[in-house]
Order: sequence, then C-alpha cells, then structure tokens
Amino acid sequence: MRLRLLTWVKAFVMSLGVVVLLATLLFIAANLWIISRTYSRIEHDIEQCTSAPVGIVFGTSHWSRGGVRNPHFEARMSAAAELIASRQVAHLLLSGDNRTRYYNEPITMWRDLRGRQVRDDDMTLDYAGFSTFDTLVRSREIFRVSNVLLITQAWHLPRALIIADALGLDAEGCAVPSRHVSGVWRLQVREWIARVATLGDLYLWERQPYFLGPEEPLLIAPERKPPRYETPEGID
Repeated sequence: MRLRLLTWVKAFVMSLGVVVLLATLLFIAANLWIISRTYSRIEHDIEQCTSAPVGIVFGTSHWSRGGVRNPHFEARMSAAAELIASRQVAHLLLSGDNRTRYYNEPITMWRDLRGRQVRDDDMTLDYAGFSTFDTLVRSREIFRVSNVLLITQAWHLPRALIIADALGLDAEGCAVPSRHVSGVWRLQVREWIARVATLGDLYLWERQPYFLGPEEPLLIAPERKPPRYETPEGID
C-alpha cells in the first residue's frame, strides 16, 4: 500500500512538472511572438519616430512610490512635447485613469504639457483610459482615429502595438528615453505577464472596455504660422 502511494505521488509530481514546463514554454513563446511581431515598428530615437496625425500618450502616476517625480511620467511628457513641437504629430490624445477626484492622470498630463508650451488646441483628454486596452479601443471607437503614434516606454510598446494591430489601427511606437531607475525590473516582469493576459483578452474571452460613451471625433487644429512683419515702404 505504501509503495503504491509512493508511486502515485511520483507520478503526480512528474505530471505537475510537465504541466509547469509546458506553461513556462508557452509563456515565453507568447512573449517572444509579440516582441517579434512589433519590434520593427518601435523607434528609440524620438527625432526618427514616424509622423502621424495623432500621438497617444499613455497615462501613469505623476509620483513614484518613493514620493518623488515619476521618471516614466517625465519621459512621456518630454517626448510628447518634443513630438508636437517638431510637428511629428499634429495632436495629442492624453489617455489615463480618472477613477477618483483625487487621482486624474489626463489632467495631470495636460497641466504638465501646458507648462511645456503645448497649446490646448493640440490636446484632447481621455478620462476613461483605465488600461492600455481601454485607451486603444476608445481611440478608435470614441475619438475615431486610425493612424496613431504610441508614446510610452519601450517595454510597454509591444503590448500596446499588438492590441492596436488586433483593433485594426495603423500604429507605430515611439519609445521615450528614460533614465535607469531602481525597481524597473518589476515593471518589466509585470509587462511580460500582461502580454500573455492580453492575448487572452483579444482572442479568447473577447474583453470589452470598462466604459465607452458617445463619439467625440478629434478636431486637429491647423498649425499656427509665425506672424509676418512687413517693412514699411521707404524704409530699408
């Protein structure tokens, strides 16, 4: 009896090991597939990023857990302002979480970019970008955009681009330069997990956004030209 029990335990452990091994291989394969499908459309030099009518800026916290300014937020805002200034994008869609009155990512981004001389006419705020998935679905369904430049960190872009592909968006990625910070490996590990979950969202359980609402097509303001100064007649 004891020998039989031991045999069953060994068989169970071996079966469990096989399952874990297969799950690990599938996990790695899914990530490598997403990366291979998107890496050629990610540009790491802002000046070389593809031009697009709309740049989507993904929201993140203004402050880090340590109580200092979040370098990821700073990098996204700096890149967005540079892209608008160079007219590589004509309009910015600022999409983020606004679940409570005390936490409002779109407003925080808007205020920061105004301080960087980005005009209000060049920004639209999306208050229901609760996730990368929600942001991209809403960009298509609510704001009626189809050609976009995704502005965020390099480790975030493969997942964002694979979602954009599934939605039929014409999207390229602009990886914002970020200085190295401690603990970034946690975000990268979480991103590997999120990529696999995203495949389930897209192809298995048909995830829907948390909130849609009425359409609000973006209005892209014309570029302002500098004023012309004419020399008075007779004066050199």
